[in-house]
Amino acid sequence: MINKFDSVLLAQKKFIYHYKNMRWAKGRHETYLCFVVKRRVGPNSLSFDFGHLRNRSGCHVELLFLRLLEAGALCPGLWGYGAPDSVGLCYSVTWFCSWSPCSDCSYRLAQLLSQTPNLRLRIYVSRLYFCDLEDSHYFYCWQTFVARRQRVFKAWDGLHQNSVQLARKLNDILQPGEAEDWRDAFELLGL
Repeated sequence: MINKFDSVLLAQKKFIYHYKNMRWAKGRHETYLCFVVKRRVGPNSLSFDFGHLRNRSGCHVELLFLRLLEAGALCPGLWGYGAPDSVGLCYSVTWFCSWSPCSDCSYRLAQLLSQTPNLRLRIYVSRLYFCDLEDSHYFYCWQTFVARRQRVFKAWDGLHQNSVQLARKLNDILQPGEAEDWRDAFELLGL
């Protein structure tokens, strides 16, 4: 599918620059979203569209994609109306994003998926949003919830190392495994 925003194929340099999965991704303020939309046409055949988008005019790329869905441009019949031959079809969408969705976009995606059981979305990301600032979560909380009296947030010793260790423990918990593995993981967390 050729969309009206960008050509179908990304330039090599642009792909490498925006999708490079480095931790400190300074200067990369655009988010690219390459997508594949599949739908079953018959018992033995699939049709698919593909393309890419990037954020525009302050609008996150995930919301641009949702607008294409709402307009029926990518998944006709997704909500049970549209082209008569496509009503009730199931769609499988895969995203390859340069950044993970922000919390607002994640919320909107969760809403969409809860309303459309005939849509499956799989997301792959190169970098986690806000991962370039090791104290960003704490900085946000400091700015939002702390009576700071004009003081700037200063990270304490070990903040980053502790965050990495806890993230690894959480990842161990979320990995599928035996029930005994779960108990060990909870023990590690002191639960």
